[in-house]
Amino acid sequence: MSNLDVEIAAYGAKREELEASHMGKWVLVHERELIGIFDSFQAAAEDAVRKFGRGPYLIRQVPLPPLAYPRQ
Repeated sequence: MSNLDVEIAAYGAKREELEASHMGKWVLVHERELIGIFDSFQAAAEDAVRKFGRGPYLIRQVPLPPLAYPRQ
């Protein structure tokens, strides 16, 4: 398993919790740990580079729920 696969699996383990309280936010995961939750990709990337250089790490947006349109 590659380092990035490990980070993706760590995100997956926290996914339900993140979706319950941080929809639309950006998360930074490094070495299986949730490092931070950010309002923008830019903020997450700046923190990641400052702390970990070129990586590897995972920056991912917590998905928003699908939009429901009213039926006509």
